[in-house]
Amino acid sequence: MSRPPLRVVLADDERMVRTALRVILEAEPDLDVVGEATDGAEAVSLVRALAPDVVLMDVRMPGIDGIRATEQILATMAEPPRIVVVTTFENDSYVYGALRAGAAGFLLKRADPDELIGAVRLVARGDSLLFPAAVRSLAATHAAGAPSATAPWVRRLTDREADVLRLIATGLSNHEVGERLGVGPQTVKTHVAAILAKTGSRDRTQAVIAAYEGGFLMRKG
Repeated sequence: MSRPPLRVVLADDERMVRTALRVILEAEPDLDVVGEATDGAEAVSLVRALAPDVVLMDVRMPGIDGIRATEQILATMAEPPRIVVVTTFENDSYVYGALRAGAAGFLLKRADPDELIGAVRLVARGDSLLFPAAVRSLAATHAAGAPSATAPWVRRLTDREADVLRLIATGLSNHEVGERLGVGPQTVKTHVAAILAKTGSRDRTQAVIAAYEGGFLMRKG
């Protein structure tokens, strides 16, 4: 029995952008665009009503922007969708704010169709869309000052958890981390869950940002 298509909501104030995204996604049999929003407030309402699997969220929109919309969706829904922010500029404070708020990753509007389709499928299965160099650059540019001291949670990491966090910060999947450390994927998953709990993070993207902001990883560009 085949799985139902992944349900996607598009949030962007430019109709041409929404149309282009819809055409690309709906050419795939496993993807279904179920709604479009023109600003952050509409995105929040639409997502609550439709309960999609994935939201492609423009970060710069009139009224409620993508950061606030992301925060509201994640704070008010028991089972929120995975949110990917879409931006024109890679090193954008809005992108950083959305990632800190809990977005699973970001895409550039100039991404090719295969990248877009792959990103939707990736986040829908629970992974994060990490671009290590870009996240490092964002943290170096937009994190609020160098930490005066290492965050307390860093000292609570076990040596193996610290190893896992360093590796996921390079963009490796659980399977790849397991191969690097010589352990099984389930063991890695257990370590990742502990890392999320100790850093107070929703997902891997937030944990990596916490690692930069907390002084665990260097933030030099």
